[in-house]
Amino acid sequence: MSSPSSKDEFDLGAQLRFVRQNAGLSQRELAKRAGVTNAAISLIENNQSSPSVSSLKKILEVIPISLTDFFSLEAPEESRVFFKANDLMPITQGEVKYRQVGDMRFHNLQILHEHYAPGADTGRAMLQHESEEGGIVISGSIELTVGDQKMILKEGDAYLFDSRKPHRFRNPGKEVCVIISACTPPYL
Repeated sequence: MSSPSSKDEFDLGAQLRFVRQNAGLSQRELAKRAGVTNAAISLIENNQSSPSVSSLKKILEVIPISLTDFFSLEAPEESRVFFKANDLMPITQGEVKYRQVGDMRFHNLQILHEHYAPGADTGRAMLQHESEEGGIVISGSIELTVGDQKMILKEGDAYLFDSRKPHRFRNPGKEVCVIISACTPPYL
């Protein structure tokens, strides 16, 4: 029942929402079974009220989950704000490597940390998808083709285009190219 998290700050409201939804309970049903008002559950989940330990214990018994388990669960993914380098999710391997920030089930913006080995290419077939994308070259160089336009971008250069246009990335250099990019809605 746990999901990835940052232990920097505990979000009691998001945690209660997470365990309630995992138990298949509405706010109203949880409130009714715990003998509290629907407004009380809503206020707690929106971090507008902090329950006493005994009130929280009473609510959690309905789910059922102990106080210890409740506080030891990792924060729900949708409430995550910060990601360490090793939290980025690898979504491709090989000469073209993409690592993604967060879980795209909860976001409409996809952020990638991209690595292109020397000579790496996204393929002879041009990519096309229903998105917009942009990025900044952090190091190395990349040849980007969008429709009938082609340019070699170097460190500090950037791009932004409608991904419905056929496009392709290729590293013509002798060093790894690193790009930070964003795509909305998510593609991969």
